[in-house]
Amino acid sequence: MTTTIRTISPKARQGHSFARPRKSVVLTIIMLLFLIYALVPLIWLVINASKTQADLFGSFGLSFGKSFALWDNIVETFTYDDGIFLRWLGNTLLYVVVGAGGATLLATLAGYGLAKYTFPGKKAYFAVVLGAVAVPGTALAVPTFLLFSQMGLTNTPWSIIIPSLITPFGLYLIWVYTIDSVPTELLEAARLDGASEMRTFFTISLKLLTPGVVTVALFAIVATWNNYFLPLMMLSDPAWYPLTVGLNQWSAQASGVGAQPIYNLVITGSMITIIPIVLIFLFLQRFWQSGLSAGSVKQ
Repeated sequence: MTTTIRTISPKARQGHSFARPRKSVVLTIIMLLFLIYALVPLIWLVINASKTQADLFGSFGLSFGKSFALWDNIVETFTYDDGIFLRWLGNTLLYVVVGAGGATLLATLAGYGLAKYTFPGKKAYFAVVLGAVAVPGTALAVPTFLLFSQMGLTNTPWSIIIPSLITPFGLYLIWVYTIDSVPTELLEAARLDGASEMRTFFTISLKLLTPGVVTVALFAIVATWNNYFLPLMMLSDPAWYPLTVGLNQWSAQASGVGAQPIYNLVITGSMITIIPIVLIFLFLQRFWQSGLSAGSVKQ
């Protein structure tokens, strides 16, 4: 019995080895520029939130002031004007929980139904959804205000919550994600086992849709949290303002003739405003997982 030993040349061995990732100096520089562009405003915000009103205009923007007044600014922000900032924070949380939460639920149900069921007018409905994605929200603000004014809903929380419930892009995203992540064979197997449609959705499909649902939820939360133009038009009572409109009112108040300078409160309030969004993102990003349906259907 003869054993033949084949030798592999260095070139062939190099061809079979894993290729090292290529490095690009230009792309690295571009990414560093994007990183600086994203971090510098946040660093500026944190640094200036620690300054007193006098230090804001007496020192360089990216340098600390003579005294570290971060805690004093936070306390004054929450207590200024009878604690109106806390009321604005509560309003924003209300609009996000009810509005963005409802938008995520409706988009998930509608997108799933559009992807997995056949019904009359499905193509027309899908065309309307695609058309709605292309319409900016600001273009609908004035018609929405006129409609809500006739219904007597302006200057109420419903004038912010109801428009926030509709997210055509979220519906489209769930529809696309459902087609690829929820196998039809898996649903048919559940139906053969006697599971109802609602049970199939909540026990099987919703788990497979978790990354898509989380993505839609984050889009809806950020859009509702940063919503400014719609509350500015709909609300006239400061007690119902969200943080965006309230902080803008403080900024206008600080720049008025003979007004009390409260720029330190505006900056500190802006810093506090972004903290919940960062925490929500850090909490939800762990649900972004790929391949949840891998192996659920035998090929």
